[in-house]
Amino acid sequence: MEVFSLKENDLLQRQLSSRHISMLAIGGSIGTGLFLASGNAIHQAGAGGAILAYAVIGLMVFFLMTSLGEMASYMPVTGSFSAYASRFVDPALGFALGWNYWYNWAITIAVELSAGSLLMKFWFPTVPSYVWSLLFLFIFVIFNLISVRGFGESEFWFALIKVVAIILFIIVGILMIFGVIGNQAVGFSNINAGSGAFHGGYFTLFQLLIVAGFSFQGTELVGVTAGESKDPTRSLPKAIKQIFWRILLFYILSLLVIGLLIPSDDPSLLGGDETQIALSPFTIVFSKAGFPGAASFMNFIVLTAVLSAGNSAIYACTRMLWNLSREKQAPKKLGILNKRGVPIFALALTILVGALAFLSSFFGDGKVYMWLLNASGLSGFLAWLGIAISHYRFRKAWLAQGKDLNELPYRAKWYPFGPLFAGLLCLVIIVGQNVQAFTGANIDWNGVLISYISIPLFLLLYLVCKWKKKTKWIPAEQVNLDNQ
Repeated sequence: MEVFSLKENDLLQRQLSSRHISMLAIGGSIGTGLFLASGNAIHQAGAGGAILAYAVIGLMVFFLMTSLGEMASYMPVTGSFSAYASRFVDPALGFALGWNYWYNWAITIAVELSAGSLLMKFWFPTVPSYVWSLLFLFIFVIFNLISVRGFGESEFWFALIKVVAIILFIIVGILMIFGVIGNQAVGFSNINAGSGAFHGGYFTLFQLLIVAGFSFQGTELVGVTAGESKDPTRSLPKAIKQIFWRILLFYILSLLVIGLLIPSDDPSLLGGDETQIALSPFTIVFSKAGFPGAASFMNFIVLTAVLSAGNSAIYACTRMLWNLSREKQAPKKLGILNKRGVPIFALALTILVGALAFLSSFFGDGKVYMWLLNASGLSGFLAWLGIAISHYRFRKAWLAQGKDLNELPYRAKWYPFGPLFAGLLCLVIIVGQNVQAFTGANIDWNGVLISYISIPLFLLLYLVCKWKKKTKWIPAEQVNLDNQ
């Protein structure tokens, strides 16, 4: 199988500045997982259990992003981990990762269109949902059609709004904890309220690892932008270095504030989805602080997160299809760019599939839509596993060919522990996605199929490509490390 020449990557326009890349790194994983699901996580496992789960996944994501940063800063291609897997491991693996990732984000477009219309009903309950969905789809198309800079600017402001909201939440929360705001200092009394800071056992903690993993998905988008970054050797390492601090600040500190202000046995933590913004722990804390219109404010923030996710989904899909076309793993037409450097046919196909997936939710009681969602369930973890494998093989090839590590613009720390730890944890989460389906008197085969359908689909992509193109695992000594 022919892997595209990196020189062809110059056809894309390098218009993403350092501030675009940095803010994308900061905002990439901030979404409904933090704003809505964090309360339920604390309710299930206590504040300590939730913080531990998010910290473990945060560490895993940090290692994954340093792995991606090492490869992307040396070899800045738009296809990111799909291109790296093709070059450093096996072209069939790159094919499977690329199409799997495209499908995952194409379905995400449908998810965000549905979520956005639900959020708008908070203010406009009588307006039909499809009106908002069409409006949001139009906005996504415009942001991605203008140019890559248009996408970068929109994501910069989307991310900035989320960041400001979280910083405000943390500041208000700390002031409430020490009694500067509110009637009295809350202190640390709530941390052990109910069943304590840790409860639910190991199984609950493992389930939270999966929830936390889904919350962080989207972080790898930084690697996808490498081919359109103005100065990838500087901007990508800078963005990667911020990941640890953003995980510490935005997730761990937010969970700590929620755990100190709201007891884990508070029934309000059980709710909190797009239809129950008032039950978001962020809304509850802002309301207790006396903020007028706290629910409306948080509805706006979550809407921003949803629009950001949908916007990023279209960007990720179009660039992945462009890369697959360049590698001759997708129709040649999907590699055509317009005058503004946008993969126009890849964009059209992505919008069509996302819109059809959204429309499927209105037919047959939404069963087709749910199957589409289930089929994309583990796609993010499979992509992360691909990053870990690709980096391990990249460094192996680098050393096998006698290259000096000092030649790398950015070197991932803790190799080989980093990619091995991240890859193993990803694998454990993938296999243990629905272990309860196997623990009953009889195996819940329907539950198994729903939870694990992503795996056979991924393997089918891999095996079909291997059979058709006769690809082989590339020996370390033969890996092409030329970045020109």
